Amino acid sequence: MWIVSLVCLLGIDANAQISMTLDDALNYSIENSPELKTALMNLRRYKFSLNAQRASLKSKFSLTLNPISYSRNRYFESRLSEWYTNESFASSGTFSISQPILWTGATVSLNNKFGWQNNKSSLAGGENDNSAYSNDLYLSVTQPLFRYNAIKLDLKNIELDYENAQINYALRRLTLENSITNQFYSVYTAQNNLEISKAELKDAEANFNIIKNKVDADLSTKDELYQAELNLATARSTVDNRIVSLENAKDDFKKILGIDIDTDIEIIAQVTAEPVSVDLGKAIANALSSRLELKQREISRTELDLQMKQIKETNSFNGELSLSIGIMGDNERLGDIYKTPTNNPRVSLSFNVPIFDWGERKARIKAQEIAIEMHNLETDEEKKAIEIAIRKSYRNLNNLLTQISIAEKSVKNAQLTYDLNAERYRNGELTGMEMNQFQTQLSNKKMSYVSTVIEYKKELLNMKILTLYDFENNKPIIPLNLVPETEK
Repeated sequence: MWIVSLVCLLGIDANAQISMTLDDALNYSIENSPELKTALMNLRRYKFSLNAQRASLKSKFSLTLNPISYSRNRYFESRLSEWYTNESFASSGTFSISQPILWTGATVSLNNKFGWQNNKSSLAGGENDNSAYSNDLYLSVTQPLFRYNAIKLDLKNIELDYENAQINYALRRLTLENSITNQFYSVYTAQNNLEISKAELKDAEANFNIIKNKVDADLSTKDELYQAELNLATARSTVDNRIVSLENAKDDFKKILGIDIDTDIEIIAQVTAEPVSVDLGKAIANALSSRLELKQREISRTELDLQMKQIKETNSFNGELSLSIGIMGDNERLGDIYKTPTNNPRVSLSFNVPIFDWGERKARIKAQEIAIEMHNLETDEEKKAIEIAIRKSYRNLNNLLTQISIAEKSVKNAQLTYDLNAERYRNGELTGMEMNQFQTQLSNKKMSYVSTVIEYKKELLNMKILTLYDFENNKPIIPLNLVPETEK
């Protein structure tokens, strides 16, 4: 369990501070994100549907029972010009084994119907009474002709739905990783800015004490003391503002994670600017071969092709062939039921021949062709958009490396300048207003450096999501590996 879960389970005070790394935040969000939970449930739904469809391709065993069937009717026999009464009492059961044939779309079934029947007919001249057992065993095959394989098509559609659900889950997980990372670094930035402001406040307090001692010793004018007081008040106000910004950022972060709002968290991160080599050609090639959105496009195209097969069957020539062969027996004695058996072969061949449909089929096919053409155009445009986004990210990374180098030098120079002028300030060579400017400059340079490094980290993550390649570890990301193993 993650740290936050342990806090809840062990009953630790919600106000206790929890230290959290980026990996902790990502792992916790993966387990608790409502969006991911919804995507996972959708994935499971399609998985069960696929299991059901695959199970439907196996042999089905069924037993149909008709324990009692009774009827008594009055009929007119035109051949004899007489009315007669017929009374029938029967009981039967049918056992069937059916097997769909995936490769041809046919259905093969073996059926056995066993029953007993008592039949009475009353005429003016007498009464007939007959009781007998009967058994009908036959094998039948039904094969559609000149049409698409409906069994294979249904299975393919569900397989595509399941694959699409897997991709949707992986996409949402990557999006969540991006959101969590941005929120994590927002808290870290606010936390770092607060630490810088606290250091600035500490220096302002030290400078105030120096000036106060000088004023008390008549070594400096009171206006310097007034300026030092203003600098100190400004530093304290900045700290207060940064505390508010940090708490607001923490609340937003806790909300997206699903952590109790009263729980205090501390972000732990090592924000270092380590240049990562990115090969633009490799990035684009990997993206075009691996991007989930393009895989979804491939699935959509396959679905359009399957729909075209169905549309072409509209008002088209097709047929069906049915074959059946079996043996039937009946007798008053159960043991002699097949004493005089009867063969009962059946053959049926039927065709549907459309004559005129007012252009319906042709129009439907044309509409589907336009849909396929639109899909191909949109796919090409999406590939261009992906390549452009990768190029922009590549340029941003190179530019940010330059900015990091400049920001790092700026911090060193600002620190040296501040240290030098702090000594001059203590010697009375600088005014408090001038010293405050150097203090503010140093703080801004430190914050700018951290902000630039974080932007570089974010852009590296963006490049990873855009290309599905981790250039930091020099390995591709296999998106479907993000899907929980139990759901595959």
